[in-house]
Amino acid sequence: MGRSAAFFDLDKTVIAKSSALAFGRPFYRDGLITRRDVVKSAYAQLMFRLGGTDEQTMARTRDYLATLCKGWQVEQVRQIVAETLHELINPYVYAEAAALIEEHQAAGRDVVLVSASGEEMVRPIGVLLGVTDVIATRMGVVDGRYSGEVEFYAAGPRKVDAVGELATERGYDLADSYAYSDSYSDRPLLECVGHPSVVNPDRQLRRLAVENSWPVLEFRHPIPLGRRLRERPGVPVAAAALGVGVGVAIGIAWYGRHRRTRTAPAPA
Repeated sequence: MGRSAAFFDLDKTVIAKSSALAFGRPFYRDGLITRRDVVKSAYAQLMFRLGGTDEQTMARTRDYLATLCKGWQVEQVRQIVAETLHELINPYVYAEAAALIEEHQAAGRDVVLVSASGEEMVRPIGVLLGVTDVIATRMGVVDGRYSGEVEFYAAGPRKVDAVGELATERGYDLADSYAYSDSYSDRPLLECVGHPSVVNPDRQLRRLAVENSWPVLEFRHPIPLGRRLRERPGVPVAAAALGVGVGVAIGIAWYGRHRRTRTAPAPA
């Protein structure tokens, strides 16, 4: 029997917000994106989270990401993330997720963050959590700037490809490994391990979890790292399913509006 690992999705699983959108304000402040880009990025992510498992949706999201980032200086992005990480991400780390990560590490398992966000964002968040292994989207770089090409898009089945490669390299036994996610788009990731759990799941994922008797975890306590270390709160890691949350309900409302307007002619 090989070693085991624990694979964690990032957004709404480990942190209580979107890691990519969290940096929208400093990116806008430094002139990397416009107000229109902020709105389009938020809407694109919402649509991906609601139905992002089909290849067409993932391809559109990937291509939009590549176009948006083309020409950005990589070092500028890294500096923005480093300067704002403790303000924009640290207060939103779920205490339950941090405790669960520590439990896996104490049991001798490697912990891996698996996220569709860019590696320049995900890796520093991993350092914040004491996690050194990440699987994240990698952008092409030419002369220190993003080229407009996506070398690897860490979404849907692509996450599983990367997990499989890492398992082969490290000797992980995936049947004895764990995975955590909040989104139905991560169904392939959850199904590739022997111990999947869903965290604050969307409606489709909650239904899938019930059908497969997967544990449903409700994380509700985002707490800054410094306070977490001082207080060591005894928050429950697992809880019974509580029904569709407010965030999911809002997302469904947005989706309904999107469905009603999809057939309307595009503005000239």
